[in-house]
Formats: sequence, C-alpha cells, structure tokens
Amino acid sequence: RTSNEISTEKSVPVDQLRDPHSDEQRTKDPKWLVVIGVCTHLGCVPIANAGDSEATTVRAMALTMMLLVESAKDLLHLTSRSP
Repeated sequence: RTSNEISTEKSVPVDQLRDPHSDEQRTKDPKWLVVIGVCTHLGCVPIANAGDSEATTVRAMALTMMLLVESAKDLLHLTSRSP
C-alpha cells in the first residue's frame, strides 16, 4: 500500500467497524495487506485481473443459477412421492 493508503486506514475509528481490529493487528508490514472478497449474493469469489468484471460476474452468476435450478429439479425428482 502507499503511504497515503496506510495513513488513511490508520485513521479509521476501528470501534465502528464490523471487525474492530486495528491496522497494526491486520498487517505484519504496513505495505502489505491481503484481503479476500466474497459475493454476499451467491458466494462468488472475485478474481483480480480476470477481465471484464461485469461480464465475468454475469456469466459466473448465470452458471451458478443454472446449477442451482438443475439441483433443485433433481432434488424435487428424488424426493417426489409420485412415480
């Protein structure tokens, strides 16, 4: 991170954060910060530099939805009492 990014993060009132840990507690070396992003909608994990993020996200979500629908159909078929 840049010096500006480091000072900005250190100025955040951590008691107002959902996960109230200071920047010092989150990093070993202030220049480095490792984070992971997980979509709260379907649990997708965004990948940096994966191309056009909007198109990639739409394709990933569409595939996930298709798999969920197929799984739901299979589950309905497997649990149905009718022949």
